[in-house]
Amino acid sequence: MAEYQAQDTDLVFALDIGTRSVVGVVGRTVGDRLKILGIEMEEHKSRAMMDGQIDNIQQVADLARIVTERLERQLEVHLEKVCVAAAGRALRTQSGTFALELPDGQAITPEQISQLETGAVSAAEAALQMDEENRRQFFLVGYTVAQYRLDRYPLSTLLGHGGKTMEADVVATFLPGEVVESLYAAMHLAGLQVASMTLEPIAAMNAAIPAELRLLNLALVDIGAGTTDIAVCRDGSVVGYTMVTLAGDEITEALMRAFLVDFRTAEEIKRDLWNGADLHYTDILGVENTSSYAAVYEVIQEPMRRLAEAIAAQVSGVNGGAPSAVFLAGGGSRLKGLREEVAQCLGMEERRVSTAGNHYAKSAFSEELDLDHPEYATPLGIAVSAGLGLLNDSYLVMLNGQPAKLFRSGTLTLRDILLMNGYTYEDILGRSGKSLSVTLDGRRVVLRGEPAAPAVLRLNEEDAPVTAVVHAGDQISFVPARSGADASRTLAELLGRPVRALVNNREAPADTQLEQGDVILTLESPTPETEIPAEPAAPPVSPKPLDIVLNEKPLHLDGKEEGTPYYLMDLLKFSGLDFDHLERPVRLEVNGAECGFRQVLKDGDSVTIACV
Repeated sequence: MAEYQAQDTDLVFALDIGTRSVVGVVGRTVGDRLKILGIEMEEHKSRAMMDGQIDNIQQVADLARIVTERLERQLEVHLEKVCVAAAGRALRTQSGTFALELPDGQAITPEQISQLETGAVSAAEAALQMDEENRRQFFLVGYTVAQYRLDRYPLSTLLGHGGKTMEADVVATFLPGEVVESLYAAMHLAGLQVASMTLEPIAAMNAAIPAELRLLNLALVDIGAGTTDIAVCRDGSVVGYTMVTLAGDEITEALMRAFLVDFRTAEEIKRDLWNGADLHYTDILGVENTSSYAAVYEVIQEPMRRLAEAIAAQVSGVNGGAPSAVFLAGGGSRLKGLREEVAQCLGMEERRVSTAGNHYAKSAFSEELDLDHPEYATPLGIAVSAGLGLLNDSYLVMLNGQPAKLFRSGTLTLRDILLMNGYTYEDILGRSGKSLSVTLDGRRVVLRGEPAAPAVLRLNEEDAPVTAVVHAGDQISFVPARSGADASRTLAELLGRPVRALVNNREAPADTQLEQGDVILTLESPTPETEIPAEPAAPPVSPKPLDIVLNEKPLHLDGKEEGTPYYLMDLLKFSGLDFDHLERPVRLEVNGAECGFRQVLKDGDSVTIACV
């Protein structure tokens, strides 16, 4: 291909690997839009895709190569880097919770919150693994924090607070490893390098609904052959995505059964329905047939109604009700009557459900090609997302010498990228070995496990924290942390020399391996070197009565009998809030400044404990 020019950095090549076909799009950024230079499409000869997921990698690779070579001949460019998208069908959502102990007297830092959220995401992945028969690799797509808690009380933010234990609940979305790897493998066989990967529902949203319209509550429904992907936006951003396992194939299979035809013929009948004329076909017995439009349309009513009901249920579920408007995209959206059925099932006016395509011109244009087709939503969206920088996965970041897999928009940190590429909390932060707690002659002894060997993380050949922001072209080097060994002692190792002793009321030999919770009683005094000093007691504090203001009302507090000071947490019972049934986070302030539960109070303080 010496006669072809090399693919320059401004030329965007996108492939939409669909259940029915592979669509290729090439474009170049012109101002704030993508100029589409070529579109090619080729259908699968047999089913290489199952519900949007690659089944036959070689067949998909061959078809991708055919589409790529057509575009190369048309544009006289050697295409090497490709942008792709994974189907929403494969998305898995799981909640996770994680807790971290905090050092006394220190305010919570952004790094500690990042560590907490990382642990919660890893806990979500671990919970997902428990539902699987065999352990699988998952790649993080994104997550949201559902709730923070500090010492068991909910807060809207942890930053700057102090306490004993902080917790986070997250809802995380993952792609199974085989979905990601099969896409990469097919592209590799086709002689292409994956430059970016996103999700089909997000890509379609970027093409069909411009950013300025996302202040409205809108839903994009991309009806493919095997799956229907859904994305919902409001207040300026995409707030959720889901999928429906029903799609265009449901209609095709109903036609196969009704008219005794093969899959390809049924597809042709379905397409001809758009014309509204009588249909001519040959069944599997070789008999030529003619059916009226009305007869064929009657056959698809039931499956079309099921599809509309499934779409309405998922849109309402992810959005919390019907949105302001719905855009139908994908080849299945052209099915006559589906738009009206969806509107009816959502309880919306028919005019508020429309086919996509009217807004493509805001982000993409062509001087020769007609782009205003709803089935172009995903391929155009993949190209537009990369070409206009609408997603962070539109640039290349190298991780340990290989292109990193990136899946979502917004600023990405090193931690985000590591989690997106299959690394876990333990890989990033390591875990100290488990402690061994025993009771020796009536005293509790805690033997600490080995500390973790820290991870090595470098950004562009310099050491960097996991909170460092990553930019296009960055080089990341990462060596996972190594968790420390659990604490382990024999009786002799604990006592320092052979000593007769009882372990759990039975005399035990010196080489007895101690276990968690063992009770040890020596029958002779151990050497002084083995004595383990008790922790010093805290110095006493004199009683201290206080007069303060709580939620704008005076409150007198008598001195505590034990002589300790009053903390903010001591006032929770006077706040009037039912902490067992809170529905909103709690605002904690002393003298107008936000603080934590362990804030020491002094006479005359003004305290606020109220729901946000």
